[in-house]
Order: sequence, then structure tokens, then C-alpha cells
Amino acid sequence: MLLIHQSLHTVNFFGAIFVKYQGCITLNTETQSIMKKYLILPMLAAAMASCATQELYLNVTQPAPVTIAPEIKTVGIIDRSTPTDQAKSLDNLDKLLSLEGADLDSIGTLEAIKGVTEELAANDRFNEVKLLNGMQFRTSSLTGLPSPLTWEQVEAICSESNTQALFALEMYDTDTRVNYSTAPTKLKTVLGEIPALIHKASMETLVKTGWRIYSPSDRAILDEFIVAESIVFGGQGVNPVAAVAGMVNRKQAVKEVSRKAGNIYAIRLIPYRLRVTRDYFVKGTDNFKIAKRRAQLGKWDDAAELWQQETNNPKMRVAGRAHYNMAIISEINGDLDAATAWAQRAYSDYGNKHGLRYVRILENRKYNEEVLKYQEQR
Repeated sequence: MLLIHQSLHTVNFFGAIFVKYQGCITLNTETQSIMKKYLILPMLAAAMASCATQELYLNVTQPAPVTIAPEIKTVGIIDRSTPTDQAKSLDNLDKLLSLEGADLDSIGTLEAIKGVTEELAANDRFNEVKLLNGMQFRTSSLTGLPSPLTWEQVEAICSESNTQALFALEMYDTDTRVNYSTAPTKLKTVLGEIPALIHKASMETLVKTGWRIYSPSDRAILDEFIVAESIVFGGQGVNPVAAVAGMVNRKQAVKEVSRKAGNIYAIRLIPYRLRVTRDYFVKGTDNFKIAKRRAQLGKWDDAAELWQQETNNPKMRVAGRAHYNMAIISEINGDLDAATAWAQRAYSDYGNKHGLRYVRILENRKYNEEVLKYQEQR
């Protein structure tokens, strides 16, 4: 009989009633059978399956989050984050109430534009990056992205500036929160030390930039994205005003974070490396055990020789695992088509469920490879 400690008098579990008896729950034979079927046996199976595999790590190149047609070689950058007069009045009031500097947004905006410009110029993806300073735009939105430019506007800007696509800073906003605290201290005076309070201020400023990329040739918005970065400042003084004034590096920090936000956005056009995990089988026959040790030494091709031998094993489970592992070594060696074929056979011919999941992963990788090839065209 199986006993489980329980404080409740009765418990309904899978339709069976457990009755409390001397601080324990008594399970009848039918209930024990249910628990073995639905809880114990699946848990044991999962544990055994996890012991049969081991993890490896691969570095995979992912396509850039933003794809721009390879024929686009000259781009322009505009700032349309400046608020309209009506919106500016509300914005100034907000900044007064939140203790933000009146010119903090205008300074930060310039830095964000510089950040995206310098990053795009450093990328050999474009022949020319033009900063279109002479064009003035206003927005009535203060907290989010405004409505996109009309395509007539985009086409006119690109025609006038001789550019093929347009990067727009659509929104720039700083949002500040301040916390105050006090602590006892002593002030030195001509009469000696006197007790006093020191005021401490902690200020967090969130810098938000919103961006769009316009492609006039196909009238498509290629990307729409918000970059948010926060900075925390600290200062202290004899009163709250002096504490805030003690944050001497605040403006410089906002400038640096704003430029970084521009850098971050431009990097969305660059492919990146991602570390992924793969499971491979290490149990089944003695060959799997030997192959495991070879793999641990980095001798993957030597391990594959043993897995290859086991693909003809008369036991379906062993042969399925070997086929799956052959898919793994094929991916390691960069042959995604062969990896897919091995994984498909592992599932279709031998019922290895890992193979089906792996096929989907590989198909996604093959799609990403095609996107990468397109992005890398020059």
C-alpha cells in the first residue's frame, strides 16, 4: 500500500478519493494503478530519456532582424521627433514636473541621430549615408510612434536628396523618476560640528527612441522599432534641490545613452551570432559509449564513424538514434541538407521523435540561410 502525507481530510485525485488515516493518505489499488500510469511511469521514462542524451553547443549565424534590398545603396536620415508647438507646451510642463532639463530632449535627439549615422557609415552595406539636416518635421505624438509619413512625402524627400531609402527618428522622449531620502550627518561650522540632515536623490531616466525605415520603391515600411535605455543617477546635498544639482554628469550620461540607442538601432541591419544547444544520443550500444568519449575530446568525425555503423543496427531504437546523431554531425559540418535527410529518416523509418523536432529546427535554419545570402548580396 502506498502512503502519502497530507493535511487535508479528503483529496480528489484523478477521480479517486483519498481518506486521511493517522496523518497519512491511504490509496486503494485502483488509485495506485492510476498514479503509476499517469505520474510515475512517465516521469521515469522522461528521466531515462534525458540520461540517454547529452548537450552540445553550436554558434549559429542569424540573419539581421531587418532586411533591406541589396540594390539600395544610398540612404538618408531624418529627424521628425521635434514636437509641434501645442505638443511642445505639454512636453515642457511634463519635464518641469519630472525635473528634466528643458533642453535634454533636443541634446539627446542630436546624439541619437549621430549614433545611427556613424554606425550605418561604418557598415559597408551602403555606399553613402546622408544626414538630412535641412529638412524640418514636427510630430504631435509625445509618448509613442506618430503616424507614418505619407508615401508622397517619402518619395519627395528621397527624390530631393537623391536617396533610395529613408531612416527616420520618429520619436525621442526622456522620462524621469526621482526618489528622495535623508540621513543624519554633521556639518562643520566655525562654531564646530552641528547635527544636520543630508538629502540624497536617486534619479532614473528612461530614454526612448522610435525608428522607421521607409522604402519608396515598393512603398514598404521595412522596420518599426523602439529602443529603450535607462540610466540611474545619484546626488546629495543639504536640501533636495542641492541633491538634484549634485548630479553633475547627468546631461553627459543622457548624451551617451542616446548615441548608444542610435548605434543599437543601426545594428539591426547586421547578422549576429547565436549560441544554440543540440542533444545527441550517448547510449544504445558500446559504440555510443565510445563515440561519447570521442565527442568529448572534440573528435566529432571519429564519433560519427561509430554512429554510421549503428545506422544498420537491427534494433529500431538503436538505428533511429544513430540516424539522429548522423544528422547532428552533418549540421556540425555545415551540411544542412544531409542533416535534414538523416533526421527525417530517424523519425519516418525508426519512429525517433527527436528526429521530427530536429527536422523543424533544420528547416528553420535553412530558411535563415537563404535570408542571410540575400542580405549579404552586394
